[in-house]
Amino acid sequence: MIRVELVVLMVLFEGLFSAGAVSDNSTIPALVNIGVLYSFNTSVGKMVKTAVEAAVEDVNSDPSILAQTTLKLSMQEDTKYRGFLSIAEALQLMATQTVAIIGPQTSTTAHVISHIANELQVPLLSFTATDPTLSSLQFPFFIRTAFSDIYEMTAIADLVNYFEWREVIAVYGDDDHGRNGMGALGDKLAERRCKISFKAPMTPEATREEITDVLVQVALAESRVIVLHTSTAWGPKVLSVAKSLGMMENGYVWITTTFLSTWLDINSPLSSDATDDMQGVITLRMYVPDSKLKRWFVSRWTNLTTTGNTGNGTLGLSTYGIFAYDTVFALAHALDAFFKRGNQITFSHDPKLSQIRGDNMHLDAVKIFNEGNLLRKHIYEVNMTGVSGLFKYASDGNLVNPAYEIINVIGTGTRRIGYWSNYTGLSIVPPEELYSKPPNRSSASQKLLPVFWPGETTQRPRGWVFPNSGRMLRIGVPKRVSYRDFVSQVQGTDMFKGFCIDVFLSAVNLLPYAVPYKFVSYGDGDNNPSNTELVRLITADVFDAAVGDITITTERTKMVDFTQPYIESGLVVVASVKKTDSNAWAFLKPFTPMMWTVTAIFFLLVGAVVWILEHRLNDDFRGTPKQQIVTILWFSFSTMFFAHRENTVSTLGRFVLLIWLFVVLIINSSYTASLTSILTVQQLSSPVKGIDSLINSKEPIGYLQGSFTRTYLIEEIGIAESRLVPLKTPEETAKALKNGPQKGGVAAYVDERAYIELFLSSRCDFSIVGQEFTRNGWGFAFPRDSPLAVDLSTAILELAENGDLQRIHDKWLLSSACLSQGAKLEVDRLKLRSFWGLYLVCGLACVLALLIYLVQTMRQYSKHGREELESSGHGSGSSRLRTFLSFVDEKEEIVKSRVKRKKIEGMSYRSTSEVGSSIISNKDYSQASSNRIDSATEI
Repeated sequence: MIRVELVVLMVLFEGLFSAGAVSDNSTIPALVNIGVLYSFNTSVGKMVKTAVEAAVEDVNSDPSILAQTTLKLSMQEDTKYRGFLSIAEALQLMATQTVAIIGPQTSTTAHVISHIANELQVPLLSFTATDPTLSSLQFPFFIRTAFSDIYEMTAIADLVNYFEWREVIAVYGDDDHGRNGMGALGDKLAERRCKISFKAPMTPEATREEITDVLVQVALAESRVIVLHTSTAWGPKVLSVAKSLGMMENGYVWITTTFLSTWLDINSPLSSDATDDMQGVITLRMYVPDSKLKRWFVSRWTNLTTTGNTGNGTLGLSTYGIFAYDTVFALAHALDAFFKRGNQITFSHDPKLSQIRGDNMHLDAVKIFNEGNLLRKHIYEVNMTGVSGLFKYASDGNLVNPAYEIINVIGTGTRRIGYWSNYTGLSIVPPEELYSKPPNRSSASQKLLPVFWPGETTQRPRGWVFPNSGRMLRIGVPKRVSYRDFVSQVQGTDMFKGFCIDVFLSAVNLLPYAVPYKFVSYGDGDNNPSNTELVRLITADVFDAAVGDITITTERTKMVDFTQPYIESGLVVVASVKKTDSNAWAFLKPFTPMMWTVTAIFFLLVGAVVWILEHRLNDDFRGTPKQQIVTILWFSFSTMFFAHRENTVSTLGRFVLLIWLFVVLIINSSYTASLTSILTVQQLSSPVKGIDSLINSKEPIGYLQGSFTRTYLIEEIGIAESRLVPLKTPEETAKALKNGPQKGGVAAYVDERAYIELFLSSRCDFSIVGQEFTRNGWGFAFPRDSPLAVDLSTAILELAENGDLQRIHDKWLLSSACLSQGAKLEVDRLKLRSFWGLYLVCGLACVLALLIYLVQTMRQYSKHGREELESSGHGSGSSRLRTFLSFVDEKEEIVKSRVKRKKIEGMSYRSTSEVGSSIISNKDYSQASSNRIDSATEI
């Protein structure tokens, strides 16, 4: 408010007068004043004047809009179209009791006048003041009737991202319009991980010499993508100077805001000399969809500009002219709605101005528009179809459906290469055809037609070059003391060699441009340097890049950008291992004790089930209880070898047996395979099983000095720092592992797989235990957003695809492994020590069976064989032996039959004796003897 009062005091002068156009008592006035504040001596001002006058004429002749009211234009020349004097000219308009002002032309003037409009509540309607900050709550009475620069800068950011550039140079006028526009561009680029690398502001009235000085600085910068944001007054002059400096040649990219398309449209048709300075430039134009109304207006424009209104013959039509025409109609629709709701136009004095009234100040002419806020609301409620298409405001105060045409300057004309809309981004289809479809902002849907770039080429420019300062890239290389096959310095020179160096050199050779660089060693040569510190020095501008065995970690990616990994290398655990030979009981190892137990139980269970199913039907499963138990056991375990002889006759029994035989087949096959592996494959054992066993133990752990492994084990795994032992060389590592914790060594060694593979190539007493517990890779480090990192990533991928990367790997890292003991999967000849347990079990079974058999045979012989020996009357030792051998040789059934017969004979003899005694007592002795002999013979 203080600012407004000071301006009023300085610019108001004698001569301001009251010129009221309407009566306070009139509900619908016959005349309404509308002010127009533009610089009519410029090409844009001339076009705006023609369009506004045509629109007012059409409104006044249209009975459907403001039928009882006539719009009266008050044209005010903005001689400077910016700055202090524009304020005085705006106050002259407001002193005529205008209800709205169309203008101003520039955002700088709009910033100042908006304060006055807020105080006097007079709406400002501008289609050329596109500064996005004017949409803030600070300026409620500023109403933009075209697209805000926030959308234009979003379109430019999408263009930069589409062509895969990461940095741009901003050349702009150093005023509110330029600074705020570049601020919006910077924000939109940051959302796409791009940035403005260099800002080159110019004064709005810069001379050719001043423009030359600025562009020389631009030419020395790294980026070749230049965004030019100026006005139509001096924008073409910048392009002319750029042409003279050779900045319109191959490799450069120029993207301009809408000022250039406006200049081209107004001055069309152009000669070849006029467009020679801007060949290949990309510019934006506010998009106006094709319609019958637009075609009518374009055809009418030629008549409007040839009837003497401009005084300079034909004047081209730009989108500003179309939005100027629609602005008048939008205001007319708002006033019509305003009057139809019973509102009236009244003005009142500002009591604050009356307090500073002086003798020479006529401040009574400046009054407050009492209904200005109501009219402002009605303007935002306008919903019409104009020449520019749908004219409607969104909730944020901007027009709906903002869109731009993307124009490429070619020859003496232009070529549309696509569209940008806030709905779907870049496309080659008109935006109105996409509004009916779901929005699609995916990278695959973003499309443009081929572009004709500066330098008469259609190949996409790289967008950057090395700064033309004569300085070579300083590439830091770690000076290692271990694993020098990856990177090492050639003794007595500044040159380096190794796997990492060869990969870098091969990738650089694939780049389509030369890279001036020099290697700078980092480290004292006595200890492995810290790669994390090397990466940090890039951010401190000590090095421009880093090449070597640098692991890509989260901490390091927060400081720099890495290329595509050229080798995979995660952390692994290495420990001492011993060869484990198979023992006598190796045949039990294929199954665990639980497996053996369950298998035996199922053998018995299946045998019992089959016996139950067969018992009543099958004679093979019948007999005494003892016989049936033996049958169950024999049948069960004989199925293991498919040697069972008992037939199954029941359907259920056969079903169970079929399933069980299938299970036995699987068990036998698995047992055979596992036992084969145990007996033939070399078995290595270690007390350390992996990273988990190390976490749970308290033993010391070795790591490579200077590696990120130490930080990872402490911060990520949680291992105590006191347990970690730094090791410099592979020899020191091997010694520490051999000694073990008991002799001052380490229990295990943790390092990256790339190092470990080289370490184990000649040391077979150690092996990787457990799984790889991180997934990392090695890459080359560059500063944030460095385009060289992107190009080298592409080159590394090309190396991988054509096989060169593998050939480099084989050259440096491929070596014979463990020639002293053979490979880890070496196959040995089978020895007796692997099977003597089986032979022992079988032998013991045989001996036990023989002993039991011998005991049983001796018992039988002692009971039956001795009687025969005594009855024969031969008592010598040889006779006993022959009798025993004959007894053993006899079939057991014969022996049992003879024993049974003797028992029967004995029983008969006793019965006969008892009968004979009874007969002797009654008859004579001879007759009794005869009868006994006959009876015996009969028997």
